[in-house]
Amino acid sequence: MKHLILKLLALVFALTGSLVAAEPDASNPAAVTNSIPKVPFTLNDANTAFDAFNKAFYFVKDGKGYYKEDTTKGRNHFWTQAEEIEMIVDTLDRTHSPAHKTLLDESISGFVDKWGTNWTSNHYNDDLMWMVIATSRAFLATQNPSYKEMAKFNFNETYARAWSTNLGGGLWWSTTNASKNACINGPAAIAACYLYQILGDKSYLDKAKEAYAWERKNLFEESTGLIHDSMRADGQVRGGALTYNQGTFIGAANFLASLTGDKSYLADAEKAADYSREKISKNGILPGYTFNDGLGFNSILIRWLSRFANDNHRWPKYHAWMLQNANAAWNNRRSDNLSWNRLNVPTPETALHAWGCTDAVVLLQLVPQTSPQ
Repeated sequence: MKHLILKLLALVFALTGSLVAAEPDASNPAAVTNSIPKVPFTLNDANTAFDAFNKAFYFVKDGKGYYKEDTTKGRNHFWTQAEEIEMIVDTLDRTHSPAHKTLLDESISGFVDKWGTNWTSNHYNDDLMWMVIATSRAFLATQNPSYKEMAKFNFNETYARAWSTNLGGGLWWSTTNASKNACINGPAAIAACYLYQILGDKSYLDKAKEAYAWERKNLFEESTGLIHDSMRADGQVRGGALTYNQGTFIGAANFLASLTGDKSYLADAEKAADYSREKISKNGILPGYTFNDGLGFNSILIRWLSRFANDNHRWPKYHAWMLQNANAAWNNRRSDNLSWNRLNVPTPETALHAWGCTDAVVLLQLVPQTSPQ
């Protein structure tokens, strides 16, 4: 599915010059300005946004939960379920609520009920790494040893099949070995950092450094901060910047700086963050991607940029930008408190994809209301 999506993306970009939607027609009732007062979000609003998301999309039976694909039907896919589990961890880290811990446990039980504890039948290596990150974070939040074991096993299996010396190293995006992508190498570096933190095994730190070094050398433009999407098997670099790739590069660089003490990683993270703010955002607002896989890309940038800002006293630099997006999302919510990913456009009263509503929830969980000093 994802290889077809990327081919379609290339066609869309060629025809329109953009991967984001145009502004809606003002004659469309779903697109006109809503009547919600334009005020800054509050801590209570962060709870309301998360609760509204769960009311609209969450299903649980016999202790096994999952998020629907949209407000009407379905079940979200492997990697987007993993990211929605990360959204739960984002919220649990803020609230420390027993109810949110239960939600996390239910969601992982539902994931295992659907896909098991060995995920190697999925041939997309990045999918597995997203869930390795989610289960690593879930272990740190709950100390449930089964989460640690899932993360360790699936990381080891994925790294073994995905890493090769072709193209100077790096991990293949899928088992077809057609390209080495930012969306596998960045998450793999983060996953390896988590496992080093959890297990104390230096081999994971070495793997994190390797994956990051390959991505930096081959996909990162040091002069601008842009992360290219991929390198094909023939060595051609393809694709421009996408927020999720910017985000995991920032996250990996920040993690490695923390674990190694090497501050040169922080310069890389700042370059990628600056590019995201100055070149990818439009008038300060993150892009509203319209292709299915991309609907929640911004949530990944928000997560890792927030971690970078927290860890390195960078909120004074990035807070106004992130707060602008958080307030836009909340002020453009609809009557049931759902907000879609086109943050500066009122959310329509139509069926919405769950993945596309995560940006707003993650913003409100992670962005401080006032800038920390």
